[in-house]
Amino acid sequence: MTEDLVNSLKKEMLSNMLVDVGKIMLTRKEIEILDKYSINYKSVLTLKELINRIESTLLDEDYPDDLDQIAQSIQERDYYQNTNK
Repeated sequence: MTEDLVNSLKKEMLSNMLVDVGKIMLTRKEIEILDKYSINYKSVLTLKELINRIESTLLDEDYPDDLDQIAQSIQERDYYQNTNK
């Protein structure tokens, strides 16, 4: 039981680690979902550009909540990284 919990926590932690993807940083989980919906994230220069791609995809078709959730997560990261405080 304890080993299963540890393995589960490790897997969750790895999926939330940021990975350098060209000019931006994404979590492994975000990359997995973007790949699932064939959204090209490798050529974007900013998180805002990626957010625009995700939002246009969300407008074009009816996608499940997972894509909307990562869009919100990326928007929050962009806000905190790029807003002068």
